[in-house]
Amino acid sequence: MQLRAEGLQAHLSKGLARIYTVHGDEPLLAQEAADQIRAAARANGFGERQIFIVSGAYFDWAPVLAAAQAMSLFAERQFIEIRIPSGKPGKDGSDALQRYAQAAPDDVLTLVTLPRLDKTQLSSAWFTALDGNGASIRVEPVERRMLPAWLAQRLKAQGQSVPEGEDGQRALSFFADRVEGNLLAAHQELQKLALLHSKGELTLEQIEAAVLDVARFDVFKLSEAVLSGAVPRLLRMLDGLEAEGEAAVLVHWTLAEDARALARVRA
Repeated sequence: MQLRAEGLQAHLSKGLARIYTVHGDEPLLAQEAADQIRAAARANGFGERQIFIVSGAYFDWAPVLAAAQAMSLFAERQFIEIRIPSGKPGKDGSDALQRYAQAAPDDVLTLVTLPRLDKTQLSSAWFTALDGNGASIRVEPVERRMLPAWLAQRLKAQGQSVPEGEDGQRALSFFADRVEGNLLAAHQELQKLALLHSKGELTLEQIEAAVLDVARFDVFKLSEAVLSGAVPRLLRMLDGLEAEGEAAVLVHWTLAEDARALARVRA
């Protein structure tokens, strides 16, 4: 069963699945999803927690399988976390995860965390087994065009807002420009606003004075800025990439590929 990250809390309030698989390359959203699952586990009596970090191709899966079958010494229910930083459990891991997913008892709640998975991994037997015996949550980066709405939602959650109309949109756009590509820092800037200002409406001047420029850019996003004709954003990205030490040859190659692609389309 696949869930959207924003619908996870509503799902958890109705009852828990046996296995939750969180995967994606957005650290903040992955952390928040995992924290929601951990909190729900504690609230439902899964008191004993074990963590297994899968490192390398020769990881021993026997303790993981044994933990799911062992009686808890300190609580009636167990909460087991399996972290796979590489996203590749290997052949032995694939077999173990399939057996684990099919045999895990109801008094064990499992959280599996993974980075972003490609199409092959998403259709693999081990991921299919995890998803088929529980729920999977994919966390995706928030694209620039969606970032103002995301920030407005987060501000609302902490009791703050921006003015209606053009002034509010300008404030959110400024905020988005300063935190693009860096949601962890965006979260910190939101918390800063909550500390500096009381609940209620924030002005553009207050946001400009408080929010630092913590944007992080991906060279492959240059194409989006070029093709959309967003010159100010393109210049910000180039300045940011230069400040981060990105190789100039990679930037040149990316822009050249765009130019060649447009030339092929025109021809």
